[in-house]
Amino acid sequence: MANQWNPDQVLPGRRRLLTWHDCGASTSRVILPPKFAAPSGIFTAELEIFILAGKIQIGEWQLGQHAYSFIPAGVKVESWQVLGEEEAEILWMENGPVPLQYQDAETNHPDARISEFIPALDSKLLPWVNIEAGIKKKFLRQHNNGGQTWLFVILPHYDTQYGMIYSYNEEAYALGGYCDLGNYPFAKDHFCYCPSYNTLPREITVDGLFGFARVDRDVSQTAVMSSYAHIND
Repeated sequence: MANQWNPDQVLPGRRRLLTWHDCGASTSRVILPPKFAAPSGIFTAELEIFILAGKIQIGEWQLGQHAYSFIPAGVKVESWQVLGEEEAEILWMENGPVPLQYQDAETNHPDARISEFIPALDSKLLPWVNIEAGIKKKFLRQHNNGGQTWLFVILPHYDTQYGMIYSYNEEAYALGGYCDLGNYPFAKDHFCYCPSYNTLPREITVDGLFGFARVDRDVSQTAVMSSYAHIND
């Protein structure tokens, strides 16, 4: 028999919705207060979390600043709590296709993709990979549909020269530094979402940018992005 718990006894957090989709997928900035605690259970949809500030514990796993976790639907997670006297600030990414709910459970759901579960990943321990001149990435997860989640650094004095058209959906959250996207100064705690086949303006930075990003398909495939210069040739 599952343990009985009352959601009204859990301290409420705060949520700012950043993007959402009719299928139930969304990205939010969630703030959990000190002394927040919730019992073990399962989520009804995939959930990615990235810690912006503070520290939380899920079962035996601790996640501090810039730690990452991926919880497939139906995988049982142990009790949650915020550690210390500071709020925990989290990028909270629900991947649908049904609205996410947290349900009391003592075991994994029979269809849970347990092999994909990432309980706690300390990004500080991951290596930087050179992607192109001026950009480095730390890969956090390869999605089962070819998409990816990563951290990135754009080095100082980077300039794409042209705007770009992507054939995939991309969202990014600035963790430090800045980069001008056309006339918009994309800086710390700013969020950017570029839908498929829309234009991402020219990117220019003097001081550099550090950020978090997700894409929904394999960006290594041929012709997934094109510059204005190439299109106008």
